[in-house]
Amino acid sequence: MSLDSQQLLHTAIDAARIAGAYLLEQAGKLDRSKIVEKKANDFVTEVDRGAERLVIDRIRREHPEHQFLAEESGRSTATGDIVWIIDPLDGTTNYIQKIPFYAVSIAAYNGTELLAGVVFNPKLSEFFSAAKGLGAFLNDAPIRVSTEPDFSRAFLATGFPHQRKRNLPPFLTATNEIFFGSAGIRRLGSAALDLCYTACGRFDGYWELGLNPWDCAAGCLLVSEAGGTVSDFWGDSAYLENGHVIAANPAVHKQLQFHLSNHFTERLT
Repeated sequence: MSLDSQQLLHTAIDAARIAGAYLLEQAGKLDRSKIVEKKANDFVTEVDRGAERLVIDRIRREHPEHQFLAEESGRSTATGDIVWIIDPLDGTTNYIQKIPFYAVSIAAYNGTELLAGVVFNPKLSEFFSAAKGLGAFLNDAPIRVSTEPDFSRAFLATGFPHQRKRNLPPFLTATNEIFFGSAGIRRLGSAALDLCYTACGRFDGYWELGLNPWDCAAGCLLVSEAGGTVSDFWGDSAYLENGHVIAANPAVHKQLQFHLSNHFTERLT
């Protein structure tokens, strides 16, 4: 059966609400002794796993043939045309530390393009959603990227490549240039929400190195549907494959790409 992006979005919204309610319910019950450090500065809790199960179970009830690519359980063995890209708790460290900047992120992908995406911060009651060709929304109100044309007034966000330390020197050099050329940089700890804040104009642009698809898929669709430009550091559309993301309003994107491509002259994998 052929599914349109709106049908997929409806499923994603329902799954995200279920998982978001679970995150709030479990926030006061977190057993810190059961927190696992998967890699340096990369934590997972039983709450991550529980939220992921809820998302997958909800989607599977409606679309049993679809595939899943999820942060904690990896890739499923199904063979359907749609892949659901899921981060059940983006910003796990913030959640552990009781910082209210975390979210459920869910996107539907057909192997060529992103069709639907949602990012839900249950603590702040902010629900971002987008479907291909239908625009981007925050709590059902349309959103657009900023119109700031001047890079010196651009307010930006980024994250740091803990898992790619060999790439840290050029990243920091580029970040230093961007810092002194812009109005400021924030590092908030959730790629999904950084992208959403870019989509609704709170940030003028965002970039990060070495993201996983589940970190950025839904947020990248939101930025695109809100009128922004999304690419990798070299201006190509391979950001889901290589994880090197620039998302911004068109004018700011051009400047971010200039700085980053100057310091990452060789394409990274």
